[in-house]
Amino acid sequence: MRIGLVVNPVAGLGGRVGLKGSDGADVQEKARALGATPHAAERAALALAELRSRIGGPFTVPTAGGPMGEDAVLDAGLIPDVRYRPGDPTTAADTVRAAAALAPHADLLLFAGGDGTARDVLDAVGASVPVLGVPTGVKMHSAVFGATPRAAGEAAALMAAGGVRIRDAEVMDLDEDAVRDGRVSARLYGHVRVPDVPVRVQQRKVGGTVTDPSSVRGIAAALAERLGPSELLVLGPGTTMRAVANALGADVPLMGVNVLAGSGTVVAADVAAAELEALAGTTPAWIAVTPIGGQGFLFGRGNQQISPAVLRAAGRDRLAVAATEAKLASLGGRPLLVDTGDEDLDADLRGHLPVLTGHGRFAMYPVR
Repeated sequence: MRIGLVVNPVAGLGGRVGLKGSDGADVQEKARALGATPHAAERAALALAELRSRIGGPFTVPTAGGPMGEDAVLDAGLIPDVRYRPGDPTTAADTVRAAAALAPHADLLLFAGGDGTARDVLDAVGASVPVLGVPTGVKMHSAVFGATPRAAGEAAALMAAGGVRIRDAEVMDLDEDAVRDGRVSARLYGHVRVPDVPVRVQQRKVGGTVTDPSSVRGIAAALAERLGPSELLVLGPGTTMRAVANALGADVPLMGVNVLAGSGTVVAADVAAAELEALAGTTPAWIAVTPIGGQGFLFGRGNQQISPAVLRAAGRDRLAVAATEAKLASLGGRPLLVDTGDEDLDADLRGHLPVLTGHGRFAMYPVR
């Protein structure tokens, strides 16, 4: 079985610096000015290394040149078969051309990127060849990504071994400009074919609103009771966490990571990882997040500002997972997921966590 690879080298560049995406040269330049560094090739190499560990090797990987795949293939100890040479700097047009050039030479095309990259791959190959995303972007609401880079490699290995069904999966994307203005505008762009490997391949994000205000008020009250007089509360993004902030008397951006004092005062709004690490390094903080509806991700999808350093400073005992019962039901029994970019931390977070569903109400839920 031939497995190809195309990498969007700048995917995810804006995540930890709080830019809510990486689309466009201006955003990428701003991200770099804020200290962002690319990590897409590193995560792609991790997926390939997992694939190699399961099927043996080395083997040849049809790919694009340099940072668009060749570098990751070499890092994984495999043999690149370069079928497309990108420009410098690379663009979305390079992704489309590379995917189109690789499709005739692959039975499965891996791509490293986010929702914008998934759209480019859709434009290039449609349903002509199965694809699978290695998650390296900021949002990744589409149902075309492995849950983690290693999960993508594992799913590819299972497909190579045979017996894996192929299903149609949605390619979704948000309007990044609207998100930066505090508006969520998602659109279905089409479908691609992906390996159907439950848990290892994520579901699409399910949008929704807070349907039980009394539960949200109870969650807010329970979080307020946990805070000591000098402690901070870090709230992840999303409608549930924004409703919690409102119940505590604070108005915060919908898609940002925000920091409150115990009194409900906004200490910092829409923070980047560096600012959050500085705060968490000097003041004890609780971290409150809600799983992404339909997907179940706690970390690694749209909240990369809550970095491994921030999570370690807080500790597992100061992590509060909160969700209404309706949001948990939207998972259909699937586990909660973590993809922090730090495999040791992910392992520490797995197991079971109490999910706060209201004042004094909890549900023990598995984390994978």
